[in-house]
Amino acid sequence: MANSGGMNKQTNNPDQYSYTVTWSEEDDAFVARVSEFPSLAAHGPSQTQALRELRKVVAYVLEELSAEGAPIPQPLGLRRFSGRLNLRMSKDLHRRLALESELQGVSLNSLINLKLQR
Repeated sequence: MANSGGMNKQTNNPDQYSYTVTWSEEDDAFVARVSEFPSLAAHGPSQTQALRELRKVVAYVLEELSAEGAPIPQPLGLRRFSGRLNLRMSKDLHRRLALESELQGVSLNSLINLKLQR
């Protein structure tokens, strides 16, 4: 679970955010995205160009949010996580996992952790 809802008014460095760049057949271009701003994307003929364009957009958005006094998403790399997670699942899956954990002689939590780490 992230602290403080993931918002921080002091963050204004576009280089601290989490970017990905992938090839899009549909667009015939590279597409850069930023995790903390899911609605933002930029295209480019190269990975470098797509990322450069998106960083410009993020810098502009950060300036605008700051000028408006609006909350700014905290970069994922700066967030702290507690290691706790509430998980909802179907009753059938819960039953199957509980039985499997019993058969293996481990707690349900340990079994789920092992499965997620694979």
